[in-house]
Amino acid sequence: MWPVPINPVSWESPHPPSMSGIYAKNEYLKNIEIFWDDDGHYGPEDIVIRDGVLYVGYHDGVIMSSLGEFYNTRGRPLGMVFDANNNLIVADAIQGLISINQEGVATILSTKSDSDGNPLRFADDLDIATDGKIYFSDASDKFGYGEDRIEAMEHTPNGRLLVYDPKTGLTTTLLDGLYFANGVAVSPDDSFVLFNETFMYRIKKYWLKGEKAGTVETVIENLPGFPDNISSNGKGVYWVALFTVRNNFIDQTADKPFLRKLALRLPNFLQPQPEPYAFALGVDKDGNILHNLQYGGSDAYSPITSVKQYGNELYFGSLSHNGWGKIELP
Repeated sequence: MWPVPINPVSWESPHPPSMSGIYAKNEYLKNIEIFWDDDGHYGPEDIVIRDGVLYVGYHDGVIMSSLGEFYNTRGRPLGMVFDANNNLIVADAIQGLISINQEGVATILSTKSDSDGNPLRFADDLDIATDGKIYFSDASDKFGYGEDRIEAMEHTPNGRLLVYDPKTGLTTTLLDGLYFANGVAVSPDDSFVLFNETFMYRIKKYWLKGEKAGTVETVIENLPGFPDNISSNGKGVYWVALFTVRNNFIDQTADKPFLRKLALRLPNFLQPQPEPYAFALGVDKDGNILHNLQYGGSDAYSPITSVKQYGNELYFGSLSHNGWGKIELP
């Protein structure tokens, strides 16, 4: 039995875009080089580099660095970013928002929203503005980590975009009612935050400054896959990881909630499965496609859950692959 009632709803899924033109199929990601795939851990969901040291968060809670084990959250570290004081800030799906200093001492920053009192159930991704405020997503306040497939099949808006202010120690909900709130990226000038709604195939912008401050708009909709994390290269390019291409079953049963509920009762191996597909996009602040990187072979590095640019290379994380990947910029 599930911990909460499952009530799939009817919704209107947009017809998937053609895999041509700006989304034309290619094999650029066939050449991803894989590292650390035999270290006994798996699921390097996100990667961050600081002062030449690389950090990776794994499925078992371990955050491994290129110098050895750095910390074990005893949860599931997902998005990771360093703050100005060299603390590793982690969105942990189980533990909440965590700060870990270079001595390996951790502090829990947030486990709930102070503005609405709702606990964090699935802290997912984050980014930090120049004033130190931490913008992060809570993918769902109904379903926890490992229940994302249930969330997709139910298709109800349970996600939130939040901000943690280190000066006050308070967490505020900026937006709720999001369809699996996921990747978060602050613009270099702190004027807006881009964030992904995975199960609506879209990227939105929340304005932080100017006459639009406090408002939200869609910058890309009807993506050809499920957007996961998003990161800024600081120079106008936002790298979007696509977990996989669109799923025919989910799209075709959007208006048939009873069929989706029946599918959830099947054994996992009989339920709709994500296609092994490596997919990442580079977009600008307005949602224009600048880079389209793909590879659809059975040996694809997938699912890709994060893409970050360091110098002239892209680093890839994965929710379930054994190792992390790297490739030269296109």
